[in-house]
Amino acid sequence: MILPGDSQTHAAVADHYDDLDAIYRGLWGLHVHHGYWRTGRESPDEAVEALSDLVGEQLGFAAGERLVDIGCGYGGTARRFAERGASVTGLSLSREQIAHAPPAPGVELRCEDWLANSLPSQGFDGAYAIESSEHMADKAQFFREARRVLRPGGRLVVCAWLANDQPTAWQIRHLLEPICLEGRLPSMLTADEYRDMALAAGFRCEAYRDISQAVARTWSICLRRFLRALLVDPAMRRRIIGARNRIFALSVPRLILAYRSGAMRYGVFTLAADQ
Repeated sequence: MILPGDSQTHAAVADHYDDLDAIYRGLWGLHVHHGYWRTGRESPDEAVEALSDLVGEQLGFAAGERLVDIGCGYGGTARRFAERGASVTGLSLSREQIAHAPPAPGVELRCEDWLANSLPSQGFDGAYAIESSEHMADKAQFFREARRVLRPGGRLVVCAWLANDQPTAWQIRHLLEPICLEGRLPSMLTADEYRDMALAAGFRCEAYRDISQAVARTWSICLRRFLRALLVDPAMRRRIIGARNRIFALSVPRLILAYRSGAMRYGVFTLAADQ
């Protein structure tokens, strides 16, 4: 388990996304997650939707089923699934994300802490977390809450930033720990640590995929867009310079190197709630 130098609270996570809201939307859009290049020919917009579609494939949901989006961001994936007939409830810590999420039939978004949520027990057929579990201080509780709200047999799909099983001391000090600090991640776990917590919460692991190579391009695209904005977009430049959480900009080159060096992995877990 990788830990940043300073502890990160849910309030710090909420402030990060509220503060950087306009920057995230301006540079990446309404899907606040990696792109997934299945063929390598996708545009960035197609790639972020491809990651949502991968999650949908692993969930295997049918029209009429109830899904919960854990850390829903602007609701991009929730709206995509609702178009296919699902009823989706999404939770985010960020008031700005909820405020800027376009409304859609079949989608309810709430500003609420997943670790202390008010959702009914066994009220959902499926759940998914796309790059949100990283922001939770108590990851064991993250899995326990997912198990509580799912009906027996329901599926949970988790897309997660992961640490290599054996990162070097240099990678930990100069890549992984700073990424956690700058991105407001209370911890970064390995794939085995995630799997063990899921099993302890009452899930069985149906599948695990490491798609690091297929998502890593995200950060080189972000870096180009970021540098271009600084050079030619005065309004965006002012937002970046004035942001309280502008330190996250330092993580962009770190993330590029973390993927290229193998220090960081990107995993997709498909889990089923025990009957």
